[in-house]
Amino acid sequence: MVLKKKKDIQVAALNVGHQELETLRSFADAEGENLAALLLHCLQLTDGLVQIHCIKQIVPLLEKIDRNQACDPMFQSCLDILGHIYFSVDPKNPLKKVLTSSLNGLPEPFFADAVRSFTCCLQEELKTNNLYSYRRVIDNLASCMENFNLVLQFLQKVLWSFSIFRKFTGNHIAQTELMHDLLIAIRVSVMLVQKVQEIIQGGLWKSPSSPVWQSMCGLLSIFSKFLRNDDLLQNIQSTSGLAIILLIKTMCDTTEMIADLVNHLILHSVGNSRVPEWFISSCGSLCTEDIPGPALLFLCQGALAMLNWKNGDMGQSGEKLLLDIAGVLFTLSLQLKESSLEMFLSRILVIWTNSALDILESSSLSLKGSLNGNSEIVGKLLEYVYSHWEHPLDAVRHQTKTIFKNLLQMHQCTMERSDCVSDPFFLGLIESLMRLEWHVKGKYTCLSCLVDCVGIENILAVNKMIPSQILEVMGDQSLAPYASDLLETMFKSHRNHLKSRSLYTSWFDEWHETWVSPLLLILREGNLEQTAYIMDYYLPKLLKCSPESLSYMVKILQTSTNINTGSCNSRGSLGALMACLRTARAHGHLQYASHVTWGSLVSSAKIKQGLVHQHCQVRIDALGLLCESHRSTEIVSLEEMQLVQFFILYNLNNQSPGVRQQICSLLKKLFCRIQESSQVLYKLEQSKSQQESVDDSIEKDPSGILQKYQDFMASICNSLFEALFPGSSHATKFSALTILGSIAEIFPDPEGKAQAVFQLSQEINFARVETIMECFSSTFEEVKILAFDLLMKFPKTTVHFQDSLKLQALFRAAVDLSTSTKPYDCVTASYLLRFLIGQEGLLSALAVLFNNPLGPSLSQAGGEEPVAFVERNALMVVKYLLENLEREISQAESSLLQAAALFPMYGRVHCIIGAFQQLSLNNLTLVTEWRSVVAKLILTSYRLSAVVAPVVQSSSPEGLIPMDTDSETASRLQMILNEIQPRDTNDYFNQVKMTKKLNSLDLEDLAAGAPMITTSMEMKGKDGQSCDVTAQAVLVCCWRSMKEVALLLGMLCQLVPLQAVPEAPDELVTVEQVKNIGNYFKQHLLQSRHRGAFELAYTGFVKLTQVLSRCPNECLHRLPEQWLRDVLEEIKSSNPSSKLCATRRSAGIPFYIQALLASEPKKGRMDLLKITMKELISLAVPSSDSQSSVPQVHALNILRALFRDTRLGENIIPYVADGIQAAILGFTSPVWAVSGLSNYFCFSTFLVSIYRIKFCKDALMTGREFFSRFPALYPFLLKQLELVAILDSNEWKLYPNLYLLLLILGRLYPSPMDGTSSALSMAPFIPFIRRCGHSAVYRSREMAARALVPFVMIDQIPNTIRSLLCELPNCTDLCIRQNHVHGMLLQVFHLLQSYSDSKHRANSDFQQELTDITVCIRAKLWLAKRQNPCLVTRAACIDILILLTQCLDQAPKGSQPGLKFLGFCKEVDTIISESELKTGIPHSCAVPGLIQYLQSLTRLVIAAMFTITADPSEKTKDNSIPLVQLLQSNFAEVRLLTLETLLHLVSPVDPKQKTGEERDLLSFLPDVGETLLKMAMEEEHQECFSKVLKILHCMDISKWLPLIECCIHQTPKDFLTWTMGVANASNERNKIQCEALKLASKLVTYHVELHKEVRLALLLLRQWVQLVSYCCRGELQAETRLAAAEVLVSVTPFFLTNQRLILGLPDTLTLWKCVFILLQSEEQTVRNTAAEVVQAALSQENTCQTTGFAFSLVDASMALDLAVGLLCKLLQEWDQVASGLQFLLEWLLGEDDIRNGTERMLQVEEDLVFDKGEVNIWAETLTQVGHLVKHLSCLCKKSWLSQDLTGLHQLKRKACLQFQHLSQLFKELPPNPEFSKTTDYTRLRIQKERTSACLKMLDILEGKGENFTHSLSLPGATLWF
Repeated sequence: MVLKKKKDIQVAALNVGHQELETLRSFADAEGENLAALLLHCLQLTDGLVQIHCIKQIVPLLEKIDRNQACDPMFQSCLDILGHIYFSVDPKNPLKKVLTSSLNGLPEPFFADAVRSFTCCLQEELKTNNLYSYRRVIDNLASCMENFNLVLQFLQKVLWSFSIFRKFTGNHIAQTELMHDLLIAIRVSVMLVQKVQEIIQGGLWKSPSSPVWQSMCGLLSIFSKFLRNDDLLQNIQSTSGLAIILLIKTMCDTTEMIADLVNHLILHSVGNSRVPEWFISSCGSLCTEDIPGPALLFLCQGALAMLNWKNGDMGQSGEKLLLDIAGVLFTLSLQLKESSLEMFLSRILVIWTNSALDILESSSLSLKGSLNGNSEIVGKLLEYVYSHWEHPLDAVRHQTKTIFKNLLQMHQCTMERSDCVSDPFFLGLIESLMRLEWHVKGKYTCLSCLVDCVGIENILAVNKMIPSQILEVMGDQSLAPYASDLLETMFKSHRNHLKSRSLYTSWFDEWHETWVSPLLLILREGNLEQTAYIMDYYLPKLLKCSPESLSYMVKILQTSTNINTGSCNSRGSLGALMACLRTARAHGHLQYASHVTWGSLVSSAKIKQGLVHQHCQVRIDALGLLCESHRSTEIVSLEEMQLVQFFILYNLNNQSPGVRQQICSLLKKLFCRIQESSQVLYKLEQSKSQQESVDDSIEKDPSGILQKYQDFMASICNSLFEALFPGSSHATKFSALTILGSIAEIFPDPEGKAQAVFQLSQEINFARVETIMECFSSTFEEVKILAFDLLMKFPKTTVHFQDSLKLQALFRAAVDLSTSTKPYDCVTASYLLRFLIGQEGLLSALAVLFNNPLGPSLSQAGGEEPVAFVERNALMVVKYLLENLEREISQAESSLLQAAALFPMYGRVHCIIGAFQQLSLNNLTLVTEWRSVVAKLILTSYRLSAVVAPVVQSSSPEGLIPMDTDSETASRLQMILNEIQPRDTNDYFNQVKMTKKLNSLDLEDLAAGAPMITTSMEMKGKDGQSCDVTAQAVLVCCWRSMKEVALLLGMLCQLVPLQAVPEAPDELVTVEQVKNIGNYFKQHLLQSRHRGAFELAYTGFVKLTQVLSRCPNECLHRLPEQWLRDVLEEIKSSNPSSKLCATRRSAGIPFYIQALLASEPKKGRMDLLKITMKELISLAVPSSDSQSSVPQVHALNILRALFRDTRLGENIIPYVADGIQAAILGFTSPVWAVSGLSNYFCFSTFLVSIYRIKFCKDALMTGREFFSRFPALYPFLLKQLELVAILDSNEWKLYPNLYLLLLILGRLYPSPMDGTSSALSMAPFIPFIRRCGHSAVYRSREMAARALVPFVMIDQIPNTIRSLLCELPNCTDLCIRQNHVHGMLLQVFHLLQSYSDSKHRANSDFQQELTDITVCIRAKLWLAKRQNPCLVTRAACIDILILLTQCLDQAPKGSQPGLKFLGFCKEVDTIISESELKTGIPHSCAVPGLIQYLQSLTRLVIAAMFTITADPSEKTKDNSIPLVQLLQSNFAEVRLLTLETLLHLVSPVDPKQKTGEERDLLSFLPDVGETLLKMAMEEEHQECFSKVLKILHCMDISKWLPLIECCIHQTPKDFLTWTMGVANASNERNKIQCEALKLASKLVTYHVELHKEVRLALLLLRQWVQLVSYCCRGELQAETRLAAAEVLVSVTPFFLTNQRLILGLPDTLTLWKCVFILLQSEEQTVRNTAAEVVQAALSQENTCQTTGFAFSLVDASMALDLAVGLLCKLLQEWDQVASGLQFLLEWLLGEDDIRNGTERMLQVEEDLVFDKGEVNIWAETLTQVGHLVKHLSCLCKKSWLSQDLTGLHQLKRKACLQFQHLSQLFKELPPNPEFSKTTDYTRLRIQKERTSACLKMLDILEGKGENFTHSLSLPGATLWF
């Protein structure tokens, strides 16, 4: 539990004038006890909190005052002073509330005197003319409104002053404050007017001459102006609309007059009669002049909110007004598209429906007729709902649901009968909603409302599969909340319905079958996302509704846990069980109350299996079951602690960041439970009343439980520190450090006498601190951060370094790393320095080190006050780094290449930033020294930037260094540079720089302050060795330097004080410096070319703009706006001398503008965004008078960035329509840069911003919704499509924008909810899309066909298909345009495909429609025959036939004879028999469309073949083409399609689907086996060859192996040899190698199974073992290793666990070693498959009793442990312990590893910048060593007397030599090798651990050692089974 710290309350003290104080002194008594004395004492105090207590002491005096004292002048004067104080105090000051409560304590007889005093004070306040005092006076008015007339006049004056005040224009802070004050003033005015009837009696004030009347007319006039003022906030306009209606209501005499006047405002008209003069003069402009839509919207809101619609008070005029308001709102819904206005509109529509419900209770029949479900108004409301139910704003979607719910109630109110079930309106809604796809979010909310109206039983009657269908879509997180809410509504309604219907019978079974059974199925078989969201959203609601269902779930799942074990992709029954139990316990439906109750649900063995299950979420759920609890103080049992310890051993090394985060979070919850429950136990222990207070789940001995807690936490910490062993993976380090950090937070050192069950500091020693510090050397920065944060959480005494030499050595290491060429080394240096800065002894330790001339001066001024050592250390480190940086910059100015090779400067800057992060920059003591350091830092940053700027600002920074050395190459390069020069505005490539030793180029004439670049490629390193400099090294040096400089300057800008005090004495950065930094960022972002440079500079610039936006300094505050206007003007001008980069997506310009716009307050009017978007869109639209395309390119690039910027949110949506228009028009530009941006960058961004998701199947939107949100696009898209369709069909010309038009239209679809009379109907698009299918461009025809499908309703598809078929030409037509024919055929194909896939068609209608389509297609079959010369259209027609054939095959049996009578099958046979596949192919491959035609024809042959097989009566031997003939085709595409078909037959996706029918099909093709064998020998096409091998592997070997000798003249042994040869020779052909390996392995197992004696084949078997071993090597591709793992799974029962050693011990152990290697593979799929080897091994009869994990699918970490243990047991079973131990000890020693490691250390490394070497980020060598040690120790103790000592002595001698060699290598390492030589140091430590372990194992075998595992720091040393 995290407790928030209490904030320090600052209370401003009360202040009064000198005269008031003198008055109080005159009345105060000498004792200081009367009212005046106490009040005087209170006012003389300076602390506001003390004044509060003093005022509370005055209250008793006020309560004791009697009537006689009331006339005392002292009392009257005190009241006057209290009134003055009350009105002068700020409303937010706590003193205001205290004064209010104190004054309320006055006796009632003195209220009149108090009111008089306060009224006088308020009258004086109202006389003020100071604009800045208005807000305070208004707040006072809100509490005191006695003088109504005076208050009205003052409010009128205030509002008028606000309306004309313009001083703060441009100052966002002051503008926001002014707007807020104005809003408060209007609200006070509304509140005042609402009380007018209570305050003023009678109607005299309604006289035109009355001051009150005149003031109200003045307010009405001012509010009318506010309403029309678009410069004001919309909240102000909205409140003004409310105020206008309220004033009209107050000033009118009758309700009829109110309705008429409001109607005039709403309808924007004024009649000639009954319109009062005051109305015309005050707000007549609203009726006579054009007013904006928002003003009209807010008037509607005011009418609905301020008028009384209940009880029929408004009469007939009110009913008319209500209907008129609805019409106005519907009109506005089509016009207002700004997000905030859409929210207002949706809210107002909700108010309208609520008002309609109120008025329907007492309305006329005519109004009920106007508001029933069939009325026009309800229809428009439904249209609004359908258009906005998936609006991106949550508020709009929520209001839409309320509107739909209200209109259902409106219809119920208008119904004459109460039966909703049979009502046509409700039935129509249900039918329409059920036809919608489930990806529509609005479907869920509307169905939920309908369930409440008609009941769930009626909806289930329509579709019983609704629960399963909804659960299927819960894999989408955006749909999961909606789906779960609907399911909750449904199952609650169903439960209530069943309970009411079945009073005396059990209804649980039916309810469980409907709602629980589909849930369990999904939990067992669903994917990870789906099950996770079901657990989060649905399962808790189900258990809350029916807790008793948990036992039903557990019972069902328990019965199948051993059968359905799950996999890496599915939870299985065990995973579903863990999920249900975890959710139940977390929500309080299950408690770990007792072992009996717990054991009845699930055993500890099952939980243990879940904790190491292969599916990650099963492991998380099992851990969550242990850690999560409904009560935070629930006692953690011993069994839970043991299971958590078991979990930690095997789950720290997880590659998934999400899983790691969940593990750490759950363990943190467990630690919190321990901490909180321990406090309860301490209290119980102290109270000595355990038996009365503790429930049954707690043992009677609290001290015993506390001791177990301590032991458990100590054990956990020990395991976590052991996990930081040498070579541990990044995941392990991350998990261990994160968990340790949580322990440090939850169990800090106690303060005072507080009791703590555990203290992490007690487990920390110096060795463990060093272990954590070694994590700084990790290449992953997140590990460095965690290690540093953990050290900072320790007590200072724990991490205090006393050794001065150690501090010096660490400092030297950090300084050396800060100049490393490896970027991650400088990060290590930064964290080392930050750690050292926190060491108190650093200053004295480095005093000796800095005695050399290079060190900084440490002298201090005499008499200086003591300063915190952290600040002093930081200052010293920063000065030292700064001095070195300045020196290095000076050298870089002479030779940048030398700097990049030897001392890249970005490391120094990074370390300086890190040093600053250790300080509280707002609370520094050495301000003077820091100010000089900061000034020097800024200047140094500018110098560094000037050095590297020519590189990052070059037009080609990546290839800046020419590597050419001869003059001829240089001359050619000069020509290239001359071509580049005009477009390279940085003047860097001015001449060729030839590579010569010490040759330098003076660039001062090119750019002021630019560096001299030495282009010598060879440099001398720090050790005197030569090193090469690559272009990559120079580029990284430059752009990282730019990055660090930007971050440093951005951080320094944040030091600017926010007080408006010029040149504050404690400021570190001056205003002038901030301006210079801003100009630097501007120049850098606008001129840099390298993305890494300007992207990271953007981060620093954002920090600067954030500071400027909050800065009260007017000069600084206006800078962002001025910069924005300047850059827009420069873009617009397209000046040839401009240095803005037009390539590289405009480089840093979009980032620059993004940062400037991001600084604008989001709650304001976003004026800068509006100005920017207006300018950019105007530039992006093509213009005929434009002389340059550069502004358009910049505009498109910037628009792309802005539309992708999520910070702008919905503020960017109003510009989407204009952006799409600009993109579509820009795509037609002849300039490639413009058209390319419009196509890919800009247009794709618009689509993402529209759909809010990336392109996928569900990124769809109804046409109604799309065009309702962007109405301007409807006529634009229609016009553009019409233009392109007409031109493109008649000309051989490309129209690029057709692609974009079809792309966006293809994402729309007509909703079943659309009516035929919709104003935004999709129907007008259909003719033009069909015409686009006539395009001469092939791709356009395809897109037109796909775009047509969503525009045609399902029930209109058959008619459209028939219409298209009728338009196809006949064979006798003279002029046939093949493009037109092809386009129409494609449209027919896609429409037919959509129709066949539809889920909403009735079978009877479908079959009849298919019959009609078949009749039409028969008339055009000549297009599929040789009569048609075009192969492309012939292929398209054949594709239609294939699809139609498939549809006919799926037809019910009773309907097929009719179709046969049509002769369709015979026509298909004719096409096949007359085709080129039957008669031969006369064409060459160069014929267009030949391959496509052959592929389609092949598919038709195969489809016909399936038809023949399914119905033998259709068999025609003469016409059919045998499958063998297809396999022998000369075209690889034909062979490949045929092979894919065969592969589908022999290897279905689900092995359970392999039926006898498929085997009969293979027997129906007797020649296939022979043909495949011949193809295996002769096939040259690689993919076909791979398919052949795969088919042979999947087929039954016994069917084709006997054919080998007669077909390919080989023996089975020769074929096996050939197969292994193929696998060996196919290293570069991965698929072939994998399939050959699998086939060879299957042949081997077949021979072994068939022939029990295999002595003659041992050599062949050894070759196979070597092949498998080779395929497991880490350098091979993952697919090859995955195939090897699958092979090992298949051969496990034959070779790995067989009781007979068929392969012999060495080869068997080689296969086991392959298993170990694969279990440590970096790819998770390989590890998971290798874990299946262990599952198969533990599932054999002779091994299943060895562990508790038989038949369980475990994770690779656990599988590795189980595999080692199983192998040791198998050695005993094989009676091969002696020989086996020799092998295992050699594995443990790892002699190859030490030799290879030594060779790598001796090699000279090529210093690549980002090269981390060939590493496996998952494998941990010492983990496997630990498992070997754990299991070998048991084996050695049993067999040490039976060993061959000779072999052991040889092995020990070798191990001793290796240990000596390692010791020598350790001595040769430099100081602090863990940082300077991390890789070598880690490798040597691993080898030392392995060698030590091997030596101690040998000691056991010699009888010298017994218990040694405690002396080894190896992971996994605990035996758990």
